[in-house]
Amino acid sequence: MSRVVAENYSPSRDSFTVPFYTMDFTNNNHLQPPLSASSASSASPTLGQMLKRVGDVSREATGDGSDTPVHQVLELGSTNLEVPRSIPFVLSFNKLTYSVKVRRKFKFPAMLPSRNNHRLGAATDTDPVGGESLFTTTKTLLNDISGEARDGEILAVLGASGSGKSTLIDALANRIAKGSLKGTKTLNGEVLGSRMLKVISAYVMQDDLLFPMLTVEETLMFAAEFRLPRSLSKSKKRLRVQALIEQLGLKNAAKTVIGDEGHRGVSGGERRRVSIGIDIIHDPIILFLDEPTSGLDSTSAFMVVKVLQRIAQSGSIVIMSVHQPSYRILGLLDRLIFLSRGQTVYSGSPMNLPVYFSDFGHPIPENENRTEFALDLIRELEGSPGGTRSLVEFNKSWQDLKHSRKGGSEPDRGGLSLKEAISASISKGKLVSGATNNDAISPNSMVPTFANPVWIEMAVLSKRSFLNSRRMPELFGIRLGAVMVTGFILATMFWQLDDSPKGVQERLGFIAFAMSTTFYTCADALPVFLQERYIFMRETAYNAYRRSSYVLSHGLVVLPSLIFLSLAFSATTFWAVGLDGGLSGFLFYFLIIFAAFWAGSSFVTFLSGVVPHVMLGYTIVVAILAYFLLFSGFFINRDRIPDYWIWFHYLSLVKYPYEAVLLNEFQDPAKCFVRGVQIFDQSPLGEVPTSLKLQLLESMSNTLGTKITSSTCLTTGADILQQQGITDLSKWNCLWVTVAWGFLFRILFYISLLFGSKNKRR
Repeated sequence: MSRVVAENYSPSRDSFTVPFYTMDFTNNNHLQPPLSASSASSASPTLGQMLKRVGDVSREATGDGSDTPVHQVLELGSTNLEVPRSIPFVLSFNKLTYSVKVRRKFKFPAMLPSRNNHRLGAATDTDPVGGESLFTTTKTLLNDISGEARDGEILAVLGASGSGKSTLIDALANRIAKGSLKGTKTLNGEVLGSRMLKVISAYVMQDDLLFPMLTVEETLMFAAEFRLPRSLSKSKKRLRVQALIEQLGLKNAAKTVIGDEGHRGVSGGERRRVSIGIDIIHDPIILFLDEPTSGLDSTSAFMVVKVLQRIAQSGSIVIMSVHQPSYRILGLLDRLIFLSRGQTVYSGSPMNLPVYFSDFGHPIPENENRTEFALDLIRELEGSPGGTRSLVEFNKSWQDLKHSRKGGSEPDRGGLSLKEAISASISKGKLVSGATNNDAISPNSMVPTFANPVWIEMAVLSKRSFLNSRRMPELFGIRLGAVMVTGFILATMFWQLDDSPKGVQERLGFIAFAMSTTFYTCADALPVFLQERYIFMRETAYNAYRRSSYVLSHGLVVLPSLIFLSLAFSATTFWAVGLDGGLSGFLFYFLIIFAAFWAGSSFVTFLSGVVPHVMLGYTIVVAILAYFLLFSGFFINRDRIPDYWIWFHYLSLVKYPYEAVLLNEFQDPAKCFVRGVQIFDQSPLGEVPTSLKLQLLESMSNTLGTKITSSTCLTTGADILQQQGITDLSKWNCLWVTVAWGFLFRILFYISLLFGSKNKRR
């Protein structure tokens, strides 16, 4: 397919136009003459027809990014639609203002009452703004920003670093907390609610947040399973993915893993296109992108923007920030907004840049890149005493003059309301997640909040997690190795403990150490969510799936590994140490080990949702687990714990599995642990001859009036439990409490995600 480059400009419009070429699919794909604006709108093929034709069109592209096929969507129903023309969408924003409070920097000159160096733009430390205090000052990131973006066009936000580009994109994408942003945003004249914006739009972050061990095709397929409704068959979803791979120029990289620092994968430009593909899999009506060309070479950047142009031409509104576009990229952009310190210094078509700056008194040299000249001039003005005040004021008057000439007429939407326009757009193939299977969409129907029910989301999330784990077996292998080595050391250290008083003390030590080990080995769960945190925030920000689905899936995925670890540790230690209970005792021992792993994993997972840094998280986990062991009842009996610390004893996660194993070990009333002269073993009399011990027993018998011989049982398991202060709960109740702790921490993890992953500026 031949490449269409926007070079023709229409001086009568406020934005330059890209000539729309029709494709003759029956005569070697020759380009036909460009149509007029009105005829192009009415004669452009529907998205369903594009999909039908895509298989018949011979392409020059081989997946290396040399060309981009026409953007296409999945055909959901009949192509016999009665709405042949596109439904125009206009996203308008008016007087957007956003300020934040920052700490005031105390400098001696700043304390003087000088107010001579005022500049227009973002507030500085010397600017008196209402609401300031002695320690904070207000900084304005956006100041009275207005403009509009239309479907079929790309709106690019330009400016130097710190000018407010990303902030404006976040403001339009509803990524700033309600109440912090002033101004209005409307779509087709109607206020755009947060819920509606989430389901009809997508946001591509500046960073490529992808799972490194998934291939390009798998990454897009998982996105399709999240965002496309279950009413669509697997084959149709796969067809959509294959069409998207063709469109993004990723055919040669489809089977390549994404990769990271430790695994070789796709190139930077391909990663960026995959990031875009994830968010356009359901063909959103509005697409926001934060510097999609950042860090890419010229060819890759042009390829990315070319893809965005095709997306816009399919009926989407594309809004992106860009640092410094090349001449070729500039030819693909329809509208520009230049920002300087949060204020607009130019808004309009790239075509009008020469006229604008010529009228301002700084004509652009004939052979110079227009955007580079504009950015250099803006930086020069920012460094001058007056700042960009003159350019801001000139832009306002220039815009007023342009609007007075234009008349400000709104596009004809055929009398449709916003809901009806969205429904009509869905019926033509846009917003696949909102469509139903072969059903006519009523004008009043609304787009569902989520494309799939909870169980479908859980199944897809679980499948993706298992696939990631299978491709990184070293992670589970290291954890299994740590558990096996610990079990082996404990088994050889406490080999076949006897039933003497010393054996009882050694049993207590083994059980306390074994239970604390299960919790410490769960610390490896900390970085798992921290690595996925921003992927999770990106996917849930625009309703790819529910947070509850992620929490449930996360809990289910860890169960098989916990079962395997519990079985390995139990089998290694139970028989070797000589614990009591036979087969039933072993089964309970396995269950309590598994419950301890479950509670520990849930606790660490909850902390990972609260603490965003790995090293800080590890420090907190190690410290809290040490406190749990201290208050478990091993080092000091419950009866000896001070009243002001007793609450921590009942909150200790180690307490309940520790007591459960003790109850399992010393539950046999017929088993004796201290007989006759063994009563002296834990005292200084343990070193005297046996004959003397027998005489002492006889003397004690005469005094107590009870015959005590060398075979008389003096201490049973119940006595040991009484001595340890373990009398409150049965072993099964301890098991249920441990399991309940795990569920509680999973609920707390969900709450932390609910309130801690809003992904919005304050």
